[in-house]
This record gives sequence, structure tokens and C-alpha cells, in this order.
Amino acid sequence: MLKISDLSAAELGEVLDRSSPDGLAERDQVLAGRGVALVFEHPSARTRNACEMAVVQLGGHPVTIRGEELGIDRRETAEDVARTLACYHAVIAARVERHETLERMVGALDGAGEGVPVVNLLSDEEHPLQAIADVLTVAQHFGEVQGRVIAYVGDANNVCRSLVGAASALGAQVRVASPPGYGLDDADGAEDPAGWRVDKLTSPEEAVSGADVIYTDVWVSMGQDEESQARRRAFAGYSVDAAMVAKAAKHAVVMHCLPAHRGEEITAEVLEGPQSIVWQQAANRMHATRGLLEFLMLEAEASGHRSDHRLGRAR
Repeated sequence: MLKISDLSAAELGEVLDRSSPDGLAERDQVLAGRGVALVFEHPSARTRNACEMAVVQLGGHPVTIRGEELGIDRRETAEDVARTLACYHAVIAARVERHETLERMVGALDGAGEGVPVVNLLSDEEHPLQAIADVLTVAQHFGEVQGRVIAYVGDANNVCRSLVGAASALGAQVRVASPPGYGLDDADGAEDPAGWRVDKLTSPEEAVSGADVIYTDVWVSMGQDEESQARRRAFAGYSVDAAMVAKAAKHAVVMHCLPAHRGEEITAEVLEGPQSIVWQQAANRMHATRGLLEFLMLEAEASGHRSDHRLGRAR
């Protein structure tokens, strides 16, 4: 599960069903007695808390490992790290600097015949778990995602790419408004055979006009500190403020994946206003993670790919 397109529309729908907060106490304890390795090359607040609690809710034991403890490609190769962690854990989930690291982990496990799922907790290319939480939040608020118009205003980053993929798969239309040079590439979405339902724009006002959802993210992400001044100049006029929200549909809601820089990509008035569902969105990170892990474990068990020492039973 490295990109949102790794899930078909039907599979994404099943993950969302399993992500429902309803009946939490009755969830299948698919991780009972098993460990989940949570690797963090980048620090995190929501991702770490969401993942640890999701694993616990499924009966498992989360082991959070900081980047400096592993030293991927400094102390050990990504391949050796993956095979080592697979000796102890039923799932490897990682927040990495380079998407290639995840691909190499998967390649090493596949080559060794290890049926241990690898989950992308964030890479420079995508943030699929955030996207699952996002569409879950939209579905909770509106009843369904299909037919909704989602306006994403800001940097067309990893969060944006995963959001477009997930929302498109569920039948929503996404408008992405970014300054020249910061928008989606022409190649984005090309690998998805179903195609993306996305309009690539430069005008934030055009994007939010009549939209059901306004979504934004920080202008300067981790690792982009040297670009901060140039980015702030480029994104002038892209702040989600009350005037911009007023151009959307009257029933529109505002979303942000957090952390937020109040006064930059979003004003405090909007972030804390009555149309904001940001904190519901944050809470859904845990539910989305639990839904995905449950789905992956049941799929792995059905295919017979979970190894004896992690499962505690014969294949």
C-alpha cells in the first residue's frame, strides 16, 4: 500500500466501511499477539498517535522506531532493514524521505517470499492514509463522496496527489488551484487506468466557486526550508480566508491535513470557524489507519501469505 491507486475503487470502499467508528469495540482483533513496526524518518504527531492507537484497537503491539535508530542506507540498507523488521512484525509502516525507500523494502520482501505488507505513512510522492481519512470525512459529512466538488488550494504536493486519486476513485470532482510551477504535473494520474477527475487551475477563486469542500495544506513542507521565502511569495493570494470561503457553496466545509500555519495558507478565523471540520478529519486518521490495517490483514490471511512465526499458526 504505497500509493492510493494500489487500492481499487471497490477496495477503497471496503477500507472506508472498516474505518467506521461505529462498533469499534467489536472490531476483529486481526493483530492480536502481533507487532507492527512504525518507522519514522520524519517526525509526526497525528500519524504516530493514529497508527499506535489503531494497532492497539486491533489487538496488536505498535513499535515506533525513529529514523536515527535504523539509519536507513547509512547503518543498513533499506532492503536489510525491511527483512529484519519482517522477522518480528506482521506489518511494516514507514514515513520516509524518499518514496524509493518503500519500493526497495517491498522488493526485498517480495524477493525473500515474505508476505508482510508495507504501508506508506508519507513519502515525497504520496500520503495515502491521509487521503483515506479525507474521503472518510467527506463521506461522513455529506453521506457520500460521489458527485461532490472538492477544491484544493495550494501546493500540489503528496497530500494533494493522494487526495485526487482517492476522491476520483469515489466519483468526486477535484479542482486543484496552484501558482505556476507548483501545480500537478501532466504525468500525475497517468498511471491510474481509471483516470483522475481533476481540473488543474491557477485561480483559487475559480477553484472554490460553488465547491462543496475547500482543502488546503502548508506552503512549506518538511525539507523545503530553503525555499520558504520564494514559496510564500509565490502563494500570495492563495490563503483560505473568509472571503474565499464565501465563494464556495453555502454548505461548504473546510479541511486541512495539519499542521496549520495560521495566517499563511489558512486564517485562524476559518480554521476555527463553523465550517471547519479539521478536527473531525484529524480524528479520522486513526479510524482510517485501523480500517486499512484490518483490510490488509484479512487479505493477507485469505491469500495465505502470513508467515508462521507472526501468525502463531500453520499457513
